[in-house]
Amino acid sequence: MSGGDQTRLTPDAYDKLKNELDEMIENRPVIAARITDSREESDPKAHSGYRAAREEQAQAEARIRLLQELLRNAKVGEAPDDDGIAGPGKVLTVKYDGDDEEEKFLLATREEGAEGALDVYSPESPLGKALLGAKEGESREYELPNGKTMKVTLVKAVPYEGKG
Repeated sequence: MSGGDQTRLTPDAYDKLKNELDEMIENRPVIAARITDSREESDPKAHSGYRAAREEQAQAEARIRLLQELLRNAKVGEAPDDDGIAGPGKVLTVKYDGDDEEEKFLLATREEGAEGALDVYSPESPLGKALLGAKEGESREYELPNGKTMKVTLVKAVPYEGKG
């Protein structure tokens, strides 16, 4: 996530991410103590414990930085309007040209859709960019990674009712 990217978050989503960040910061001394304990053991097998603790620390620090950046640039507000127009924070139901099945996904950042009940597509993805601003029943085209063009129709766009 580059500086300046703004993520729309409901107050509940913001609070959930803020709580996760606070817990991770509070947990820093626990990870540091594990690293120290592992390093002080003379058993060569303990080095794998040391490496594991260092890896855990690196992952935790990366997540802390990501959350800090996300929360710093978050636009906190209520869920988007239920107006049938595709936009961030909406659950979109789409139908691809030549396919009878419908697909449902959340148009948002991965952090907003953390529950995992729905696939999450970024508004910056080719599909997300193509659908932004589309009205229900409207078709749009976007480029696939292989260079071909895919036509997609927006069937439904409703605000995401995230679980808190």
